[in-house]
Amino acid sequence: MHSTPFNVETDLAPIPFDPRICEMAAELKSAGLPWKPHVGCFVWDRDEYINVPSPFPERIYFILNLGRFTELLGSIDDITNKLIWIPTWYQARELINRMSRQKPAEKHVMNIDQNRNLIDEYSALYDMLLQEL
Repeated sequence: MHSTPFNVETDLAPIPFDPRICEMAAELKSAGLPWKPHVGCFVWDRDEYINVPSPFPERIYFILNLGRFTELLGSIDDITNKLIWIPTWYQARELINRMSRQKPAEKHVMNIDQNRNLIDEYSALYDMLLQEL
């Protein structure tokens, strides 16, 4: 079967494939964001551990089959150490809700300017996560 990569010109992106978001996700990892690899996560292979081409820009992969990632990288711990999790908008909000000591993410997110673009909104969510860590 031939793989069809994501087309940035015609396909609707499930997350922003933007280097700034990847770098912010790396900051979250460095700050201690807890993560257990599981199906449904986008990950960034910054250090090019995976020898299979990414279907997405920026060496971003989607974990659809966790077994395949353990074949490529080793154990769950190896996946956690080698890859950088890029929380989706929903995952980021859920994390903020779970981690917030003061108020739920809905109240934080309501303060996000409705005129911001998606990258800025993601950045604001990731900043909130960093503050919680």
